[in-house]
Amino acid sequence: MKRICFIVDSIFSFGGVQRVTAVIAKALAKDYDVTIVTMDDSSIKNTSFYDLQEADIHYRFFQFPSINPLKDKCCKLYSALFRKLLPQTRLTSDWYAHSSFPSEKRNALTKELKAGNYDIIIGVHAPLAVRLTSCKSQLRGIKLIGWIHNSYQALFGKHSHYIGSELKKHYEYQLEKLHKIVVLCQYDAQQYHFPTTVIYNPLTLIPGELSSGASKRFLAVGRFSRRHKGFDLLIKAFHLFAQNNNEWTLDIVGEGEEETLYKKLISEYQLEKRITIYPFTNHIQSYYSNAQVYVLSSRWEGMPLVLMESMSHGLPIISSNLPVCKEIMGDFGLYFENENVDQLAQQLECATQLDWKKKSQEALEIAKRYNLDTIIQKWKSIIKE
Repeated sequence: MKRICFIVDSIFSFGGVQRVTAVIAKALAKDYDVTIVTMDDSSIKNTSFYDLQEADIHYRFFQFPSINPLKDKCCKLYSALFRKLLPQTRLTSDWYAHSSFPSEKRNALTKELKAGNYDIIIGVHAPLAVRLTSCKSQLRGIKLIGWIHNSYQALFGKHSHYIGSELKKHYEYQLEKLHKIVVLCQYDAQQYHFPTTVIYNPLTLIPGELSSGASKRFLAVGRFSRRHKGFDLLIKAFHLFAQNNNEWTLDIVGEGEEETLYKKLISEYQLEKRITIYPFTNHIQSYYSNAQVYVLSSRWEGMPLVLMESMSHGLPIISSNLPVCKEIMGDFGLYFENENVDQLAQQLECATQLDWKKKSQEALEIAKRYNLDTIIQKWKSIIKE
């Protein structure tokens, strides 16, 4: 039986990456020996998160050691030079790989990964995938896979909050050294200068009751992280929409650092009776079942799980015109120009006039394409190669 390791920043916390990793790991654990190496604190282990207790998965908790302060300063100095002054070549990239990931940390991670005698190691997210590259020479005989969860634009775009365009060359030089890179959509695959494999994320929950289409509720779900999900844009657009509509309401489900901002906007627009914020829940299905239209207002996405979740409950979708969303939904979605509040408000109005039953049936048909069994077969193909 092949031994597979997922290395993650976190598995016992709220997030789309954590959830899809858990779902894929649980499915693979039926046929393989699966371990998750996480940087979570061991004290927060809770396998009821994403129903991880349903599968026979091993867990190992890892923390990087501290390094010598003088060495740390030297490494940071070179890293700063690489980002701002040095030519971005394969050689300087290799040096940066070592300066940004000093030997103390590199050797500790290598020791941890070698101890598991894994056949395959999957680095979840681009930064950890790059860390695997730095350990490759010491992990001979092990297939190393990078699983990229952010869109290409989110990682390398001008306003990236993850990596930044100054490290685009470095990440590509390093990622191409891995045995396989998995990305989430065809559009992103075309952006890289080396071959990648596209595996869509699956529907990660068991749908609840289908929506009746009669609630006059818009729904948005996601982490309240900096600018990402665009809930500030949605609240502003709903304010414009509400000036000519006094029936529809908006539910936003999630938690995070921007909650205070959203509540402030709601208060400023005096929409406390029209917009309600609910905390994260493991029983999100009830919100989909009680909604009439789903709204994705994100400024960027890797592959938004909420699209499959909402469509599996029969919901029509309003979405920013991100390439991945158009790839998933085609002509089904009601699109608006990314960050265009006026267009979003217009689509909110259009959604109230939809042939809802027709759109609901289309939603259910699209959701079927992303069932777990289909996606797992693609992962097994990579594992067997």
